[in-house]
Order: sequence, then C-alpha cells, then structure tokens
Amino acid sequence: MFQEDGSSSITSSPLQMLPMMSLSPGMTSPYPWLNELKPEERGLCLIHLLVTCANHVASGSLENANIALDQISHLASSEGDTMQRIASYFSEALADRILRTWPGVYKAFHSTRIPDLAEETLVRKMFFDFLLFTKVAFVISNQVIVEAMEGERIVHVIDLNASEPAQWCALIRDLSARPEGPPHLRITGIHQQKEVLENMAHVLTEEAEKLDLPFQFNPIVTKLENLDFDKLRVKTGEALAISSIMQLHTLLAPDSSINKSPSTPMNNGLSIHLQRVAHMNQSTLRELLEKDVLVNDYSPSNDSASSSNIESFLGALWGLSPKVMVVTEQDSDHNGKNLMERLSEALYFYAALFDCLESALPRVSVERLKMEKMLLGEEIKNIIACEGVERRERHEKLEKWRRRFELCGFTNVPLSYYGMLQANRLMQSCSNSGDGYRIREESGNVVICWQDRPLFSVSAWRIRR
Repeated sequence: MFQEDGSSSITSSPLQMLPMMSLSPGMTSPYPWLNELKPEERGLCLIHLLVTCANHVASGSLENANIALDQISHLASSEGDTMQRIASYFSEALADRILRTWPGVYKAFHSTRIPDLAEETLVRKMFFDFLLFTKVAFVISNQVIVEAMEGERIVHVIDLNASEPAQWCALIRDLSARPEGPPHLRITGIHQQKEVLENMAHVLTEEAEKLDLPFQFNPIVTKLENLDFDKLRVKTGEALAISSIMQLHTLLAPDSSINKSPSTPMNNGLSIHLQRVAHMNQSTLRELLEKDVLVNDYSPSNDSASSSNIESFLGALWGLSPKVMVVTEQDSDHNGKNLMERLSEALYFYAALFDCLESALPRVSVERLKMEKMLLGEEIKNIIACEGVERRERHEKLEKWRRRFELCGFTNVPLSYYGMLQANRLMQSCSNSGDGYRIREESGNVVICWQDRPLFSVSAWRIRR
C-alpha cells in the first residue's frame, strides 16, 4: 500500500504477499489472512485469483485451478458487494468449463435439467423494468422508425425478439398521433414461446383498438436461427422496418462442430501486470477495473469466430428491402477465440452492470438475485465456459457491427437529435436511478453507458443498392 508521503510499505497489508505466493497442489485450505482483507484489498485479491484460475484452466493445470477456486469461494459471495458477486459467477463459469472436459460427468450433472423458458422471459422483463438500458433503446429505436415511416400508409415492423409489448404500444401511440393520420400497421413478432407471442398480440391489439389504429399481428414461433423468411409475408407496397434488440450476436457462432480444444495460455504480460497492480490501493470496483488493471500489458487479439451464419442472415434481411433496420447490441468484445481475451473484456462489462444493479436494488432483493443468477450469470457462463456453436453470447463492439453491415449491403442512418433528446429526458425523469446512465453519440449512432463504461449500442441501417 502507498503511504501518505508516496512511499510504499511492504508490511501494511497481507495483500502484499499475494503475488509472491505460489498455489501449491498440497494446500487445501485458504490462507488465514484472506478473511482479514479490507474490501478494496479483497477486490484486488479476487481479480488476481480469477485471472490466475483462468490461466490454469486455459493451460490445463486443473489441480491448481481447483485450489484457486477453493480460495475464491472463501472470499466471493452471491449476496456480497459487487466484486464478491461478480467473482461468484465468474468462478462458477470457470468451474463449468473444467467440468466440460469430462463430457460424461457434465452430461450426467445436466441430464435432468430442463430450461425454464417462462422463468427466463420473466427475468428479462425484470431487467427491462428495473434498469433503463432497454427502455432507452426502445425510445431511440421508435423515433428512428417513426421518422422513416413519415407519410407511409402501410407500415410493417418485424421484431426479431418479440417479448416486450411496451415498445410497440409506444409506437402505436406515436403513429396514431401523426398529423396525416395513422397508417395501417402490421407487426410480425418472432419468439420461440407461443405464450409470449399470444400475450404480445393481446396487449397490442387492445392498444390499437383503443386508439382506432388499423392493426394486425403476425406471430412466428421459432428460434431466430431457424427462421423461415417466407413466413414473414412481406408484401409489395408496404414500408418495412426491422428491429433487433440484442439478438444478432447469437448468430455469430460458426457452422462447424464444437471446438473442444483448450484455449491458449494467458499472455504472461497480463499476469505480471496484475501482480504489480496488487500493490496499489483502490477504493471502488470501478477504480479496480478502470485503473489499467487489465489492459496496459495485454492487448486482446481482434480475431473472432467465423460468422457465416450472420452474413447469410443479414443478406436475407437485405433482400427484404427494409426502409430502416434498428439494431441494439451489447457493446463489448466477448467474441475472441482466446479465453483470457474474453475474461478481461467480460470483467469490465459485467462489473459495470453489477454496479448498476447495486445502485438500483438492495443486495437482498429477490429480483436482483434472479437477474444476476439467471440472466447475467448465465451470460458470463456462456462467454467463459462454452466454445463453438454452444457459445451464443458473442457480443461485439459497434465498429465491428458497422463493418459487417456495410459488407452485407447496408449503409448507416444517422440517429436523430430528437431521439437522443427523448432518451436524455427519460434518464432525467428517473432521478434516483438515472444518475449513472449516460448516452454518447458515435458517428451518428448511440452508445448507452453506465458512468463512463459503454454497455449497449443503438444503430440504424438502410439497404444500399
């Protein structure tokens, strides 16, 4: 730790010994001083242990990985502070990755587990209700669609993940208030649960009838990757808009079979830098992760997995000739081939999301625990533990999406000032929880941030003939 005069002390904290301690295979209990760490020291210790454990997993040193996981278990807690909660889910993800090296054991553990799609939908609804990210994306997306459909008499909107009717209820209200009168509106909703689409149809039909707006709802029960484009029933003469809220990244998985080979070992520079930074005293998780803990000596590769699925899908969307396509995606690079690349990026991204939840809900909140475990925890597990077609959470930065859309025949549509103004008003109206939210314009697109950390991007596109 640093003294007031700027000099360092090697005896003021047991954390000083952490970089010099080896994880010997014979050790089965944690160091006694682990429980004496201050919160900021514990945060640094957990970061070090997570990276050390991931390095052992990547190199196949499973005995040492097991020791690191045991130590993490004595410091982490799914009901503790932000860093303790994050460590719980990242350690679970690393353990899941280890377990997958024994397919028989892994399948036996998961043989009786049935995915609860209804519960997953409910948890995503909580994410919409308690945090502003999706609400802001809806406001901006709707304004793009309203402006693109000005003067159109027949409007068709395709929702690639039709689970939340609030967005389209707002659009119905906006279109019904047009000076030239409301158009005939048709919404095609895609979702793998029939019940979700039935609820969507009921809510939207009621809203349209109340406002006397001609409306049809076309439900398509399917996974996005299995979509039959003929069922979209796009007709000549209608103006088409496409909306995708955090869906396209699931199509970035390669067509090839699952890659079972272990990830490459961690860049040694990252390990050395983390050991050096362990001597610094940081007071908050944001500082722990933003003060060059993970980046100065380690530059993740720009390589990502093959994306033939997304290219063919975007090509099919281009063939529908939409007037506008609005896309919201997680703005982080979680699609690297190397485990350590994904770990460092995911730590930054989910630290900000967990910090946002910390400001919005009490630590004992049932809703918060469900969102962290069933939504964010499952995303972390997929990013860290899975490879090949099983890894669906392949989030990428806006710049990569820009290049991909342009290669597939789309050109960027700058978002309107009025849309960003509406989004800012929404954040200001939530005086208690809205203080940490920011929106930032990037070359005509919008990035939604928590504090200064970009988390989600919203961009609009039209076809280029």
